[in-house]
Amino acid sequence: MSVLEVKGVGYYYFSDKPVLRDICLSFEKGKFYAICGPSGCGKTTLLSLIGGLDEPKSGEILYEGQSIMEKGKGLAWHRRNNVAFVFQNYNLIEYMTPKENVLLTAKEDPMPILKSLGIGEEEARRNVLKLSGGQQQRVAIARALASHAPVILADEPTGNLDEDTAAEITQILKDNAHKQGRCVVVVTHSEAVANEADVVLKLDHGKIIEVS
Repeated sequence: MSVLEVKGVGYYYFSDKPVLRDICLSFEKGKFYAICGPSGCGKTTLLSLIGGLDEPKSGEILYEGQSIMEKGKGLAWHRRNNVAFVFQNYNLIEYMTPKENVLLTAKEDPMPILKSLGIGEEEARRNVLKLSGGQQQRVAIARALASHAPVILADEPTGNLDEDTAAEITQILKDNAHKQGRCVVVVTHSEAVANEADVVLKLDHGKIIEVS
């Protein structure tokens, strides 16, 4: 059963320049999805709409059969309860430690999640700016996982990382889909990341041109 459905979604910044055109997709729990395509094709815009960061200009997005803009709940409720984001530039609170960053979303002690991602007690007490890029991305993922959101949305999560660290981060996200039953959707330019996905969605000029 689909956890997320995108039905006829269109989006534009200017009425004569559509970014997305009549997108129809469905996403299931327990699967790892990669959205690929050239720069400017609408990948990040699609991720933002799925995550409730913006409203589609046409069509609708459903979470478990109900519109994410449903009266009484709305986009803020969707962002808070259904999805968690992992960004390429980490989006950590720079004056906080890893533990403090994860506590922003955690419903319990964040250390087990941090340790499972390779962040020990010592690193968890440092300022996040004193961590490597790979460590900061692990903290960002820990923050998303600690929220227990059923859907993880990641925008180029390996874009700033070396090849080995990127492979580790990809495996962590894949494991969370397969072992934790989450729906994980990743926007990526990386062929290596796409090769690990269960489903690859290719966008071009605002349209889905291939699903494999």
